[in-house]
Amino acid sequence: MLTQNAPNSLRWQRTQYSPLTRQIDVFSAAGKFFFFLWWDNLFQNKSSSIRKQRAEWLVKTMLNLGPTFIKIGQSLSTRGDLLPKEYIEELGKLQDQVPPFPTTQAIAIIEKELGNSLYYLYRDFQERPIAAASLGQVHKASLQTGEEVVVKVQRPGLKVLFDLDVKAVKNVIRFCQKYFAWSKRYDLDAIYHDFFTILYQEIDYINEGKNADRFRKNFQDYPEIIVPHVYWTHTTEKVITLEYLPGIKINDLMRLETYNINPKKINQIGVCCYLKQLLLDGFFQADPHPGNLAVSLDGEIIFYDFGMMAEVKSLTKDQMIKTFFAVLRKDVDQVLNTLINIGLIEPMPDMMPVRRLMNFLLENFTDKPLDFYNFDEIKDEMYMLFEQQPFRLPSQMTFILKSLTTLDGIARQLDPEYSLITCSQPFVKSITADQDRIGIVGELAKQTRDFIRYKLRKPSKSEVLIRQLETKIEDGEIQFRVRSIENDRLLKRINLALKTLIFTCITGLAFLSGSVLLTGGYIKSAIVVFILSGLGAIFALNSGFKLSIRERLDKMTEK
Repeated sequence: MLTQNAPNSLRWQRTQYSPLTRQIDVFSAAGKFFFFLWWDNLFQNKSSSIRKQRAEWLVKTMLNLGPTFIKIGQSLSTRGDLLPKEYIEELGKLQDQVPPFPTTQAIAIIEKELGNSLYYLYRDFQERPIAAASLGQVHKASLQTGEEVVVKVQRPGLKVLFDLDVKAVKNVIRFCQKYFAWSKRYDLDAIYHDFFTILYQEIDYINEGKNADRFRKNFQDYPEIIVPHVYWTHTTEKVITLEYLPGIKINDLMRLETYNINPKKINQIGVCCYLKQLLLDGFFQADPHPGNLAVSLDGEIIFYDFGMMAEVKSLTKDQMIKTFFAVLRKDVDQVLNTLINIGLIEPMPDMMPVRRLMNFLLENFTDKPLDFYNFDEIKDEMYMLFEQQPFRLPSQMTFILKSLTTLDGIARQLDPEYSLITCSQPFVKSITADQDRIGIVGELAKQTRDFIRYKLRKPSKSEVLIRQLETKIEDGEIQFRVRSIENDRLLKRINLALKTLIFTCITGLAFLSGSVLLTGGYIKSAIVVFILSGLGAIFALNSGFKLSIRERLDKMTEK
């Protein structure tokens, strides 16, 4: 999506952008956001509407700060372990809303990078870009040999801006670690390192070309997946030339139906494709948004962008099979153990929140299609658990979650009643049939035998309910929730009482100070202090009123 701004109208697009100015811009934005959080915490403004308002401001600020912060926002949109759901929802809407840069600059970059004049390199070159984003823009062209291509050109000054932002963001993180206790709950240094490693890889078009070649090789025997060819003679770190493969945007349901393309079939191909990437190849596209995926007129899925790829090297095939059959058996402990061994979940001293969430997922989504309302319930459960005991997901897991949630959104647009289990059946059948390729027939046979035994010995529904109740009592889950409600009420009353006392003290102190100043003849200063005293009195009355209401409500609840 493009915003109709004049070229170089945004502050970060200036050719002369000093490190000091950039530091001031970043710290000003961060300082204002921290002030909002402090203010909301001081006056207990933590309603969903206030959080949504702050999240909207944050998204707008990130757009104004430019590419680095647009990408930070997009990455944070997957971090339910870090942010409240209002922020996740708003950041999920964040797109590369920046104008294209002048074509003259694009041509100059192409000629400098490829070492020749534009029309020596390309027979035709469309000056108007067909797409633009924060990292670069794309022009349609044709080679001298006649092949139609697209030329992606990196935005000028991008690496210089990234170098400035690396230092600015690092300073913000150091400031947070020094002055904010909450920052110690998260490994911010590791998150920072993971993010900028991926970001620098994304602006290296040679790396993107290698990713495209590797991805194409992985799917060379899958005709329903199309990957554009890379023209290496016309590719450098800042310019990449790819085969032109036009298609229908993958979430354009009306056009797909116009060409008699079955959306259910597209969902099936997409789900099986990603299961193969994640579970067999261990190499997957980490940003499958609708701008990076299209559908050919013959119903094949076209992949376009290979800048943001991720690997899951530790995901072995025997562990994959164990996890798959454990999910079918709804064996929570086995699923957790294999996911920890794989490295997708980091163990904690108290695994109970994760275990409860895993049990909820297995009970609700293995035997029936994914339902929209149940999906909302899952999200609420996740945020509740993260608030109770936050933990950092490994970077591999965040990339997987981002890919799967984005893919789920696209699939739901194509078919609101789609079932992930149904769509994955061809992939599951291919695994069980292709035993030679898996190379672990013994493990597959063992897991199959255990699963059949489980089905034969499967307890009745009443026995399952009794066991679930016993588990909750043993884990202390029911008792914990009752005690936590009582403690929360008491803590809120104590918090309000302390605030009332503090504001009352401030009011009294300010009033006495104003009286002393007035006696000494400092009339103007006395007026200012009396105004502060009045404000303190208003805050004290407001806090006392809230305390009174809270006590009455708690008494009514206890009755």
